[in-house]
Amino acid sequence: MKYIILVPDGVADEPLKELDGKTPLEFASTPNMDLMAQQGLSGLVRIIPPGMLPGSDVGNISVLGYDATKGFSGRSPLEAANLGILLKEDELAFRCNLVTIINNKMVDYSAGHISIAEADLIMKDIIKEFSDDTVRFVTGKSYRHIAVIKTSDLKPFLATKCTPPHDIMDSPVVAFLPQGPMAGFLSSYAGRINKLLAAHPVNKTRISQGLLPANAVWFWGQGGKPDLQMFRDRYGMDGSIISAVDLVNGIGRLIGLDIIFVPGATGYYDTNYKGKAEFGLASLNDKDFVYIHVEATDEAGHNGDIKAKVDCVEKFDRLVVGTVLEYCRNNPDTRVLVTPDHPTPLAKRTHTNAPVPFVMMGKNIERNGLDGYNERSAATVGVRFDSGVDMINYFMTVNKG
Repeated sequence: MKYIILVPDGVADEPLKELDGKTPLEFASTPNMDLMAQQGLSGLVRIIPPGMLPGSDVGNISVLGYDATKGFSGRSPLEAANLGILLKEDELAFRCNLVTIINNKMVDYSAGHISIAEADLIMKDIIKEFSDDTVRFVTGKSYRHIAVIKTSDLKPFLATKCTPPHDIMDSPVVAFLPQGPMAGFLSSYAGRINKLLAAHPVNKTRISQGLLPANAVWFWGQGGKPDLQMFRDRYGMDGSIISAVDLVNGIGRLIGLDIIFVPGATGYYDTNYKGKAEFGLASLNDKDFVYIHVEATDEAGHNGDIKAKVDCVEKFDRLVVGTVLEYCRNNPDTRVLVTPDHPTPLAKRTHTNAPVPFVMMGKNIERNGLDGYNERSAATVGVRFDSGVDMINYFMTVNKG
């Protein structure tokens, strides 16, 4: 049996008047996901455990079948793992975004989706000027970077409240600066780095071109060394993971999945949708499981970009799901699941913890034959699974053989 999980990050949404009272999933043309709903099992699943923040860290861990309340220490250690950083017991990692703050307002959590090349130049100077025996900065991709802190006591850092920048778009930042025992420590580093950024040649060039500058750093998502069970030990098979996001690939590394790099996979609207599907299917020649993650739908939600989200939904359906279903027609001993990791409503521009629609089909999966794949249709049968763990355990084990 082959198992395929497809994750359109943050695709779940809320009805919008601009879409005639429909969600992007309802409004978009999605014949392939609708076919899955008609021939498979659909409903709602509570991906985000009660009391946990609705982030892609918790969401993707849950979709992979792990209880995020156990062995999960924070988002940044997962991203650090994909950069080759395996934290020691006396270390913790922070996410370090390059952001745009103008007139003390969070204008953009991604500094206008700064290019990898531009961000590399900026991070090179940050590393040179500010990495020391206590803090070392590590370059990630685009606006996403990591700061690793060495300390004899992790607790004060873990107790410091840090807000994700994508949660405060267009809001004054003063109320969301770090709060708690290490707030001064973090603010001191941020203040010194921001002075460098204000005069950085990359930002001067971006401003001259009418682009947003990466004029500030933002610390958040801290955590210590994670402890997650190997996927093979959990489900008795080897597998692969495909994503353009360090966070998702980091989870894969920590649980022993192979990381597949796809040319043209950007983590944005222009990502190589079909390439992700094709590389994922090719991996099934010698493995039994593949997890294909697409970030574009989430980015559109954070940007409040209705047109882009509908377009990304349609590309995901046509180029990812359509390619996978063609494989399934020729390989009937297969199961495929589509589920987001959390909602990212366009009107809110951030994540929520509402249940999300799922659809699965394939060998020995029961059918309930809904008309299509979307939030409203899934809600007609209510919550089918109370957790991502329950959903994946069903998907991976029911009527196996």
